[in-house]
Amino acid sequence: MQFLKSVAKAYNSLSLIVRILCGLIIGVVLALTVPQAQWISIFGNVFVGALKGIAPILVFVLITSALTQGSGKLDKRFGLVIVLYLTTTTLASITAVFVSFLFPTTLVLTGSAEAEAIPSGLGEVLGNLFTNAVANPVASLVNANYIGILFWAVLTGIALNKVAQEETKKVLLNAAEAVSQCVRWIINLAPFGIMGLVFTNVSNSGLSIFTDYGRLVLVLVGCMLFVAFGINAIVVFAVLKRNPYPLIWRCVKTSGLTAFFTRSSAANIPVNMNTCERLGLDKDIYSVSIPLGATINMDGAAITIAVMTLAAANTMGVSVDLGSALILSLLATLAACGASGVAGGSLLLIPMACSLFGISNDIAMQVVAVGFIIGVIQDSVETALNSAGDVVFAATAEYAQWVKDGEELPTFLGGKRKVDI
Repeated sequence: MQFLKSVAKAYNSLSLIVRILCGLIIGVVLALTVPQAQWISIFGNVFVGALKGIAPILVFVLITSALTQGSGKLDKRFGLVIVLYLTTTTLASITAVFVSFLFPTTLVLTGSAEAEAIPSGLGEVLGNLFTNAVANPVASLVNANYIGILFWAVLTGIALNKVAQEETKKVLLNAAEAVSQCVRWIINLAPFGIMGLVFTNVSNSGLSIFTDYGRLVLVLVGCMLFVAFGINAIVVFAVLKRNPYPLIWRCVKTSGLTAFFTRSSAANIPVNMNTCERLGLDKDIYSVSIPLGATINMDGAAITIAVMTLAAANTMGVSVDLGSALILSLLATLAACGASGVAGGSLLLIPMACSLFGISNDIAMQVVAVGFIIGVIQDSVETALNSAGDVVFAATAEYAQWVKDGEELPTFLGGKRKVDI
């Protein structure tokens, strides 16, 4: 027992980032040396399953508890967060269109994909959003329908704020703390999960599958990196008038890294909550803005939809003019906001965008199949961009209010306030 306590103490004494990097390296080594040991994948499956399992409960409890406490802090900061989410998603889709014109790509369309629940138009996407918002609250928790969870949590929180006694508010607060503690325990075991996920990817996916799609992968990843470290940095600087890279880099290390391997914005919500707490942000704000970001802050999804659609148009010999490209940017932005927060969620919206150029559903579904082939890289980078951006802009809106109120910013932004990150 004493030995186990010593091992646990040594494990916890290391930085989480260092532990994750160790897990990553071990996963690669095991995949190259013992690829037949598929039982190692269990660690990754359990880790992602735990995150997906706790995330809906965490979101509902935190939002309900925050609104029940009656702090009334969903002020201008929350409005600014939404503006930042939508602005950068729009800029991401425009960037994707522009880069696709500079570096046109084509596809090798030889396979097919089974069509399933493909939106037939933007109206259907928006309709699905509103329908999901009023879905059965229990079903929303079971199915991880975050639009529905947000809607019912907000309503419940506001209602409890008006009728709940102080004892009830304390119980909700304790429940939120208990679920948050569960999340901390799960995150603490992230290195083992990362090891399993890396092992699965490296042992099952050879690099040869990217030969035909190398240029497409480079365009997609290039756009996403440019948005993450270019567009986002400019937006943060415009709001805070501070060097944005210390904040962006911290969010990439803590949120982007785990999102890269989980490939799910929804599953990464607990990680983002923890990151916001360590950044010293107001829980009343980030308990709502982070789940919302996992739904509407979809820079990577907008890029994927635009680039893949234009690649399909190039392959089919469809001429795309500037006006059509701008319409595609708007369509990709709005469609991305309706993308599912799970792995590959943006790919099923490609056929809708392809219909803008008269590309048949059969061809579009082959494009979706290509997306799943390159998803090991594309979807991982896309989710890392989306998830890290959720925290970046939640923090940006919060820190902007601190500047207005004359409060000190964190030390990494040139202030005197110390934060645990």
